[in-house]
Amino acid sequence: MFSFALHSRAQQDPQFSQYIFNNLSFNPGSAGSEEAICATALHRSQWVGFEDAPVSTNFAVQSPLSLLHGGIGLNILTDKIGQNEFLSLNLSYAYQVELSGGKLGIGLSVGVIQDEIDGANIITQNPDPSIPTSVDKASGLDLGMGLFYNSEKLYVGLSSKHINEPTIATSLDIIDIKRHYYLTAGYVHGLNEKLDLKPSLLIKTEGVTTTVDLTSLLEYNKKLWGGVTYRPSSRAVLLLGMHINEDLKFGFSYDVPTINVSTSGTFEFMLGYCFKIDYNKVVKGFKNPRFL
Repeated sequence: MFSFALHSRAQQDPQFSQYIFNNLSFNPGSAGSEEAICATALHRSQWVGFEDAPVSTNFAVQSPLSLLHGGIGLNILTDKIGQNEFLSLNLSYAYQVELSGGKLGIGLSVGVIQDEIDGANIITQNPDPSIPTSVDKASGLDLGMGLFYNSEKLYVGLSSKHINEPTIATSLDIIDIKRHYYLTAGYVHGLNEKLDLKPSLLIKTEGVTTTVDLTSLLEYNKKLWGGVTYRPSSRAVLLLGMHINEDLKFGFSYDVPTINVSTSGTFEFMLGYCFKIDYNKVVKGFKNPRFL
């Protein structure tokens, strides 16, 4: 017990099963790689039915920016567990260079990470001086960097979050955020004119624990997809989704429960929207204010 009190580490970044739709959340080098203005929202409810279970939400928006020879992005993440809530907000920029038929993004992110605990809603039998009697929160500077290569069929990324290992010191607690490392890759293999096989992987570690996600999606006619993710450390994940139209897509995943905490498992929803701006579009007509 003394050893845990003096020194403890854990996988601190929340986990999303549909990571393939939001590389920006862990790799700033992917900013602007979509060649369109894209917004993605992910909502994850873990151990549904269990009181004060973890709930994580991620929103990201990114856009290519030719004036800066790359792309920019904004990523907002909240992770609530019981009366404790983490918030991170990061701005990213990626400088892009042409490489082997694709683009290599060299990215940097800067932002803030905040920890908040609502002690007023924590009920104890006896007063505990280590628990605040009201909302207690603090924040720190957060930095990240990454490399992301993207071509028509292949993408590969290597990145690190919290490279400065920020310390968040509230009035009653000190939290050391550990540096996290991410390796991701994906490939599109056309089986025929209608079917595409999309294998991908994500490896993440903070130096103590390592998590591996192995994903395989089958996409039909570039409209519907379904697949599975195998996570050796915990569980299997089922994924489904569809392109509602050319710009809008919706996804759903279900983490099959393997422990007795919740028999309902974990649900996750994804909504993504992309639109391209055609700067070369021909103007077909003009309006004269005289006739308005």
